[in-house]
Amino acid sequence: MPLLKLFALFAAVSLLGLAASARADLPLSGTMKSIDGEDVDLGSYKGKVVLVVNVASRCGATPQYTGLQGLYEKYKDKGFVVLGFPANDFGRQEPGSDAEIKEFCTTKYDVSFPMFSKITVKGADKPKLYEVLTTMSDPAGDIGWNFEKFLIGKDGTIAGRFKTRVGPDDPALVAAFEAALAK
Repeated sequence: MPLLKLFALFAAVSLLGLAASARADLPLSGTMKSIDGEDVDLGSYKGKVVLVVNVASRCGATPQYTGLQGLYEKYKDKGFVVLGFPANDFGRQEPGSDAEIKEFCTTKYDVSFPMFSKITVKGADKPKLYEVLTTMSDPAGDIGWNFEKFLIGKDGTIAGRFKTRVGPDDPALVAAFEAALAK
């Protein structure tokens, strides 16, 4: 009997260790540079529902900025935030500097949600955030194009992944983040 209790205790401790190591790989960890060059602790977004989007200024999907800004304005007081990550990985559709990207987003689309410094979202140079998002999401895999969206729940886990064609007002996306906000 004592051996069985010892085994149960060992199993419980092992599971706690696995849970802790899995949490260390949650997407909202580490720092990223804001579009203004300041370090941003991604952990500061824990407890919110977060929509992470790789954006580009010269893409057919660029008008999605309007919908993303609308979602942000409508739900930001309820604990929702959009994080925009400019990337030039697809069709060289984000060639500008951070300053040029910021100017474009604020003047053309009145973007006020947090924007970050231009990054790469595919290949060996992608930051840990996108490594975690692309390996832990369902389905897992590389980003396919600009304006791909990842929904992160209040608990920091990935609650959904939405391809470019799923716009900010798509009922499936809206239902997913409203459900995440309700948790």
